[in-house]
Amino acid sequence: MEQKLKGKTILIIEDNEKIRNLIGIFLSNDGYEVLEAKDGLEGKEMIEKFDPCFIVLDLMLPYMSGEELCTWIRNDIRSNVPLIMLTAKSSEQERIRGLRLGADDYIVKPFSPSELVARIETVLKRTENRCNKISYMGLTIRPYKREARFQEFPLELTGFEFNLLLTFMKHPGQVLTREQLLNIIYANHEKSVTERTIDVHIKHIREKLAGYTDIEFIQTVRGMGYRFAAC
Repeated sequence: MEQKLKGKTILIIEDNEKIRNLIGIFLSNDGYEVLEAKDGLEGKEMIEKFDPCFIVLDLMLPYMSGEELCTWIRNDIRSNVPLIMLTAKSSEQERIRGLRLGADDYIVKPFSPSELVARIETVLKRTENRCNKISYMGLTIRPYKREARFQEFPLELTGFEFNLLLTFMKHPGQVLTREQLLNIIYANHEKSVTERTIDVHIKHIREKLAGYTDIEFIQTVRGMGYRFAAC
C-alpha cells in the first residue's frame, strides 16, 4: 500500500549520524519529508532556507548548541514552529529548562523512534494552527496567509495561480483532470471559463518556479490532465 505523503517537512538537527538517519527513516516511512542537519549552524541555515513545519533538536550540538538555537528560533526570528528537544540529560531541572526555552516536548535518550514519531504527531495536532502550511521539496504554501515560496524565495502568484497550486499540493501524486480543476478553482465563476485557462495558469506557475528550480512539480499526464510530483 502506497504511503500517503503528509505535506509536512521535518528538520532533524542531530550530530549523531546513526540517530539522525534512524529518525529520518521512521519519519519518511510515516509520510513526512525529512531534512537533516549535523550541527547547530547547519540547522540554522536550513531553518532560514526551508522554513520546516517541525524541528527535532538535539541539545548537545557542535558550533551552536541546541539551547542557543532554540533561543534564536523563539526570540530572534520569533518563530513558533513546533519543536521537540532530544537530550541525554534526564534530570527534572533540565527538562524544565528545555520547556522554558520554548520546546513543545522533551524526550530523553535513548528513546524509541516509534515513540518519537507518536510524540511528533501529538504535538502537530496540538499546534495545528501554528503549522498551517504544506511543504514538498522546498516548495511551501500557507493557505491562510496566501503565501507561496520556493525555499527562501517568495513566489508572486495571482489569486487563481495560488488556488491552483494549493489544489495540486493538497492532492500529491493524484492525476487531476482539467474539468476537476475547473470545478474546484472556478466553482463560483462564470461558465465561460474554459479548460484552456487551466493550461495557461499552469504554464505561468511553471515559469515562475523555473526561476528558482528545475524540479518539475506539476507534470503533464497525456490524455488525462496534470499531477503534482511531491517526490
